[in-house]
Parts: sequence; structure tokens; C-alpha cells
Amino acid sequence: MNIINKGFKVSSYFIVTLLLLLSISQSSLAADKNPQTAWSKIDAGALVVDVRTAQEFASGHLDNAINIPFEAIAEGLNKLNIDKEREIVLYCRSGRRSGIANDTLIEKGYTNTYNGGGYKMLSNHKKQ
Repeated sequence: MNIINKGFKVSSYFIVTLLLLLSISQSSLAADKNPQTAWSKIDAGALVVDVRTAQEFASGHLDNAINIPFEAIAEGLNKLNIDKEREIVLYCRSGRRSGIANDTLIEKGYTNTYNGGGYKMLSNHKKQ
């Protein structure tokens, strides 16, 4: 009987942890990602940051974008002495990594960040 209770506790903790992680990732996925809003911010002078890998960046990126992989976003902006109030538009391939980077920057005190979503969506929208 004790083994069953331990198994139930482990399963319960696993399920709760999984649900928590899914809800956190969904909040990043749902935030921002409007190409019109992103382009209006970019056209107004926002810093454009591609948070994909260096290889992805080399295969194509938005004009004037800088590349800082999402795992190093806070450190990268800090090294560049980017003001925490500067308008920043982040993008990646789909919007997931830029959402994570956006959340990280908010946690670090950046106040004017925007998840621009995916590279193809943004580049296609600019052509319209």
C-alpha cells in the first residue's frame, strides 16, 4: 500500500510540474506577435534583436537586426550597454524563443520590449 501512495505522490508532482511548465510556455507563446505593431516599433527606431542561433541569423535576417541568442539575451544587451527603457523588438523563427527572451528581459527590468514573433511572418508582412 505504501508503494502505491509513493507512486501516486510522484505522479501527482510530475503532473503539477508539467502543467505549470505548459502554462508558463503558453504565456510566452501568446504574448505580442503582431507584425503590424512590430513594424511600427521598428520603423520608429526600436532596436531589432534576432534571438535565433548564429547559423539561423546567417541564413537570413531583418535589416538592421543584431543577433543575440535567446539564452544569452540579458547578458548580451548588458554588454552592449542597452538602456533598460529602450524600445526593443525581438524575433526568432516562430515566436517561442523571442517570447522566452521577452520574459527574461522583463524579469531583468527592461520596460519596453516586444515579441515580434517569427522571422518569415515579419519579413513577409514588410513586403505587403
